[in-house]
Amino acid sequence: MGPLTSYIDKFAEESPLRGVLERAGVGIKLVSLDGTILDSNEKFAEMVGRTRAEIAGESVWALSHSDDRAAEQAMIERLRDGEIGSYTIEKRHLRADGRSFWTRVTSSLVRDPVSALPYCVAIVEDVDARVRAQLDLEEREIRLRTIFETAPDSIIVIDESGTILNFSRSAEVLFGYDAGEVLGQNASVLMPAPYRDGHDGYIRRYLATGERRIIGIGRIVVGQRRDGSVFPMELAVGEMPLRGRHLFTGFIRDVSERRDTEKRLQDLQTELLHVGRVSAMAQLASALAHEVNQPLTAIGNYLQAARRFMAVSDVAPGDRVVEALDKAFAQTERAGQVVRTMRAFVKKGDGARRPEVLNTAIEEACALAMAGLADLGVRLSLDLAHGLPDVLIDKVPVQQVVVNLVRNAAEAMRDSERRELKIRDWLTANKRVAVEICDTGPGLAPEVSAQLFQPFVTTKASGMGMGLSICRSIVNSHGGSIRAEALAEGGTRFIFDLPVVEEASE
Repeated sequence: MGPLTSYIDKFAEESPLRGVLERAGVGIKLVSLDGTILDSNEKFAEMVGRTRAEIAGESVWALSHSDDRAAEQAMIERLRDGEIGSYTIEKRHLRADGRSFWTRVTSSLVRDPVSALPYCVAIVEDVDARVRAQLDLEEREIRLRTIFETAPDSIIVIDESGTILNFSRSAEVLFGYDAGEVLGQNASVLMPAPYRDGHDGYIRRYLATGERRIIGIGRIVVGQRRDGSVFPMELAVGEMPLRGRHLFTGFIRDVSERRDTEKRLQDLQTELLHVGRVSAMAQLASALAHEVNQPLTAIGNYLQAARRFMAVSDVAPGDRVVEALDKAFAQTERAGQVVRTMRAFVKKGDGARRPEVLNTAIEEACALAMAGLADLGVRLSLDLAHGLPDVLIDKVPVQQVVVNLVRNAAEAMRDSERRELKIRDWLTANKRVAVEICDTGPGLAPEVSAQLFQPFVTTKASGMGMGLSICRSIVNSHGGSIRAEALAEGGTRFIFDLPVVEEASE
């Protein structure tokens, strides 16, 4: 037993500080400069889950987490070399079951007054709860910072005065500013006039009245980049109360590309509808030629009759010539109306929606659809309700729906004994105008019914399967719906509805 150990033993038995050592609310251990634990109090033994006898003579490193040993070893060496007289570190001690806990260790160098040999007195405080809470907080902050910096949408945090507190990396890319250029500035720098002038007023009004205009409600607004260019952006704002003040987080997405994409899709859809009408007209071409040829032939006959009347010198031709010319003119109007109907149906149109009388649109579409179907022997009956409110529609595409459904129904009844086509409309309970087209054809097969409105699904041998898909697209774009049902007595019923002007406006 060395002189230092003998001194410690004597200290343990005779020193009046022994009672203080045992009554201390913190762990205390005496450690030699080679890392051997010479003694400890009961509190430290309790902290590591061992007895004092088990601890005495144990290496200090056996009770320390391996990741913390190098740092403490360096501090002990500085004590030994006289560079420092004490040190304080936070390290992990190990319990008997192998679990670690955080401690704050303050170690001072002392010397035995008899032998003058140095050793360390270390005070050990259990700070595990505080350190783990701090580490959790730091980890959450790192996660949030990572999300903030890597989120694809731009994120901007402002206070209740509109001052920018945080500016994400994607916001730098979107607006063209470095974060350092805008931090501390008012968020209105990111907006063009007149939005810039009203921004702070929105915040003040919300704080005073609770009225939400943007906060908690996503909307499309206009932003301004550093170079002065403006762009549409989708803005959602969240509120974060913090120690008596309000912070607001803005989530921003540039919708310029989305707007361009929607415009391209809208153009493609318009083109598809136009192609559909042209395709329908190709099928109607021969029938329409017959429709136009009849009034042209009649015009020629009436004009020849007028010429004959005028050639007969012994008959006063006046009244009869006028009558023939009037009839020729009427037939000219008839032919012109057919041509105008063709042109209106085939043209692309301006896409504008206007209040329209749906009954008139249905009647015109039926006249066009039934052209050339006389040989099928289809009997068409219209039961159109009186006094229906106007519908807000683009007339030509809606007429395309009626034409497609009527001609499909007529073709479906080609081999049926009864060939009756009934069209009626009515005002529904939820203030929509519904249109029903019923036929007496073979009905719908279950496997076709389930996917009837899908593109390229058709019951025709030479059909492309685009007609009903286009019909659904047109009706849906007007805020309506369309469905098909097989009738129990045979045949098929198509029903589509459209909102009336008042509902469409809302």
